[in-house]
Amino acid sequence: MALDSKIPSGPISDKWTNYKDHINLVNPANKRNLDIIVVGTGLAGGSAAATLAELGYNVKAFCFQDSPRRAHSIAAQGGINAAKNYQGDGDSVFRLFYDTVKGGDYRAREANVHRLAEVSTNIIDQCVAQGVPFAREYGGLLDNRSFGGTLVSRTFYAKGQTGQQLLLGAYSAMNRQIGRGKIKMHNRHEMLDLVIVNGKARGIIARNLVTGEIERHSAHAVVIASGGYGNVFFLSTNAMGSNVTAAWKIHKRGAYFANPCYTQIHPTCIPVSGDHQAKLTLMSESLRNDGRIWVPAKLEDAKAIREGKLKPTQIAEADRDYYLERRYPAFGNLVPRDIASRAAKERCDAGFGVNKTGEAVYLDFAAAIERYGVDQARLKHLDENDKALVTKLGTEVVANKYGNLFQMYEKIVDENPYSTPMMIYPAVHYTMGGTWVDYNLQTTIPGCFSIGESNFSDHGANRLGASALMQGLADGYFVLPYTIGDYLAPDIKMGTISTDSPEFEQAEKNVKLQIEALMNNGGSKPADYFHKKLGKIMWDKVGMARNAAGLTEAQNEIAAIRDEFYKEVKIPGTADSFNPELAKALRIADFLELGELFAKDALHRNESCGGHFREEYQTPEGEAQRDDENFAYVAAWEYKGKPSDAVLHKEELKFENVKLVQRSYK
Repeated sequence: MALDSKIPSGPISDKWTNYKDHINLVNPANKRNLDIIVVGTGLAGGSAAATLAELGYNVKAFCFQDSPRRAHSIAAQGGINAAKNYQGDGDSVFRLFYDTVKGGDYRAREANVHRLAEVSTNIIDQCVAQGVPFAREYGGLLDNRSFGGTLVSRTFYAKGQTGQQLLLGAYSAMNRQIGRGKIKMHNRHEMLDLVIVNGKARGIIARNLVTGEIERHSAHAVVIASGGYGNVFFLSTNAMGSNVTAAWKIHKRGAYFANPCYTQIHPTCIPVSGDHQAKLTLMSESLRNDGRIWVPAKLEDAKAIREGKLKPTQIAEADRDYYLERRYPAFGNLVPRDIASRAAKERCDAGFGVNKTGEAVYLDFAAAIERYGVDQARLKHLDENDKALVTKLGTEVVANKYGNLFQMYEKIVDENPYSTPMMIYPAVHYTMGGTWVDYNLQTTIPGCFSIGESNFSDHGANRLGASALMQGLADGYFVLPYTIGDYLAPDIKMGTISTDSPEFEQAEKNVKLQIEALMNNGGSKPADYFHKKLGKIMWDKVGMARNAAGLTEAQNEIAAIRDEFYKEVKIPGTADSFNPELAKALRIADFLELGELFAKDALHRNESCGGHFREEYQTPEGEAQRDDENFAYVAAWEYKGKPSDAVLHKEELKFENVKLVQRSYK
């Protein structure tokens, strides 16, 4: 099957406008006769469900949480990008497009990224109209701050809880449509299979997580908005319930899975403290606006800190290595996430780590507190040489910008980050890979769409900070409502789709058989045992740095764990009741397949790019070394029974508006 990305012709700045001018439309009376299933109610799914229902479609929305407002989008902290140029610092749609393609190490599809940059400006207006409380500057205009990989300030934010505020906006829009009866909400439901009738996606099989009942739900189209697969590593910044199941089920039904090896390691997370942990906590990238990252310049100082003999505040400025500022003077602490993460790993591997495990660096706000304090003292005509006063005033400014993040850090680490530097270390965060989609956000299964983090489309090999919220809301509010209408136009006379067909019956039977096999296998080990084993292999051999030998071993070891899982997993309780261990086991079963494909994808890509760093392919300075001649393509994998047999399909990437060059942030 040839991959047709369906990119419109014409200049890149005109593609989206011309596309919208010539697509098929569905009139309001006919929209009332069409059903759409949306799986996932985070920013992408919530905004899509609300918008489609507002347009008149009948929406059936599903989430495994007890409420849509508990989707993992709520955990996003730092902000959302948009090219409004409120700061007057030279931003534009093209510059946002360029920064995103460059930030993704030239492995993203140009047309999708430019469309994302175009609609970004509409997102902010939409959210302000919903009442999202974005930060404002002194004159009343919306404020902006900088994020990694850019030389402008384009990130809109609501303190350190931007994702929560944006999700509440989408959630309120959803609630209005639920009240009108246009959205039928299915909380505490998990999608376990896709139903295909005559070659088109026509429904899903879902499990009611409270009662255990297996249900059939039909629709004229299915939208997957179930987020990313970072929890394949076990420890990640994702919510513990986040999973790959919905995306993986459509993959097994024929949707190609693209670039699974492109996974983001976020540089600014609270370090691992021990084997007892089940997840990691993110410290927003926005902190890098004001925090300076450093390690001791002397090995003996680093050792003394690890042994508790020295405090970071006792290290003189001359004895500190602000390594990002040293290596990347143009961008400093605001280099992209993949570069900042590898730089932290390099320093820690060299012995300069600062916590007991040796896997942490400092994020220090002392300079920002002093700078802001002096500014405030001058504004208030106070003594700028009074250090105590300056510290007090500066602390108030920093607290106003990042207070909830500092509070969260102190609760977890039991240290005051205003007076002593934060400790941070990279951790698995966002996944750039996902189901392959064309320009319409449609997978290789007709009628099955994938939006937000569950697809691969907009970030290439590395996502710039504050672009996840932008993509999720762009897809849900401003892209999918057009593209899905074009697909649905021929279906206006179909009527309601029955769930009594053989296809629904067979899909339900398959789900029940899988559950029955897991419940009755008589194993002795809990599901988490296998998830932790998988996660250790993934982090050690498919993590921040990869090599051919480790990736080959990882594939074999994951396949062995998967075999052991089906023989030895023990699930207490019953299938026809509330059973979180069963729900967990079903998700882990999919992770155990994805993990092998992940390693297979990383092994085949003989280059380094963005979040995919092969030790064999790096520059003399230790930077990622791309191979544009052989690997400037999207790797889309077709399911063939087991991950080792997956078939590779390539979507060649063409760069007509951005020149392919070695990435440099120096």
